[in-house]
Amino acid sequence: MTEDPYSTLDVSKDASDAEIKRSYRKLARQYHPDRNPGDEAAEERFKSIQSAYEKIGTSEGRTEYDQQKRMEEMFQGGRRRAPFGGGVDIGDIFSQFMGGRGAQQPSPGFRFDNSNHSPRESKKTSKGADIEAGLDISLEQALSGTEVKFSHRRMRRCSDCDGSSFGTSRRCSLCGGSGVQTKGSTITVRVPKGAEQGHLLRLRGMGHEHPEGESGDLLITVRLDAEEGRRWEDGRLIQEVSIPYSMLSLGGKVRITTPSGQRLQIEIPKGTRIGDRRRLQGHGHAGGALDVEFTLSEPEEMSEAQFEVLKSLRDVGL
Repeated sequence: MTEDPYSTLDVSKDASDAEIKRSYRKLARQYHPDRNPGDEAAEERFKSIQSAYEKIGTSEGRTEYDQQKRMEEMFQGGRRRAPFGGGVDIGDIFSQFMGGRGAQQPSPGFRFDNSNHSPRESKKTSKGADIEAGLDISLEQALSGTEVKFSHRRMRRCSDCDGSSFGTSRRCSLCGGSGVQTKGSTITVRVPKGAEQGHLLRLRGMGHEHPEGESGDLLITVRLDAEEGRRWEDGRLIQEVSIPYSMLSLGGKVRITTPSGQRLQIEIPKGTRIGDRRRLQGHGHAGGALDVEFTLSEPEEMSEAQFEVLKSLRDVGL
């Protein structure tokens, strides 16, 4: 089974592109062969991390990967649910919906099959496929609302035959008889004030066009970049707080900076474990909750005094 790049990079599927990059850098440092000489397991993990990042590390690559996975899910079990009706060749569908790398027009073999419908029925019932995409904005932009330039690529009716060659024996020189072409454009997306993580924007008629029917919709999922040291988890904002082992065991106090920029001092209970959380009401995005997750602070280098103390702890079984 092919590894899920999101799981490999330890991020959720609604993570922002910036969060994916931060997680990649963290994991790449942790498992880099120079840091783990002779460790074959770490080397294999590093290769998996590199491979995953190659798939979803760029906005374009991630969009292509996500669309391909959605298409695979649509066609699981055969030609069960074709976007333009039954009988569509899946290889050609991938080429069309993804646009290919650098492709400017459909492959000649692309075809639709509406043999079960009359032409009049097809025009009424046929509809182009929806397009799903993600849009990353900052927490500040979400609070105030914003307008973002968005690169959009979709199937549009052929500019030569206007879709009339679809379903006929006539061979349009531009679209090869499919009635559609892949075209790109830049649109302005308006995100409303107070948008939350996962907010769905539906732009009607901006999905793939059908050569004879209605256009699908463009479904944009808004992703809020939680910034360094934070992440979203099922709609909850999580902030990691790194503390040394001594504070985990003995307790203490630590200062954090909230998403709004406020400085807070929080109490670390005695016997805290790695991964324990504390919920701070009213300190998250837009006044929501903020979950603080405690992690172990690991210094890159230790002083001689720290090293000696560790040896003493080892000698007494800690």
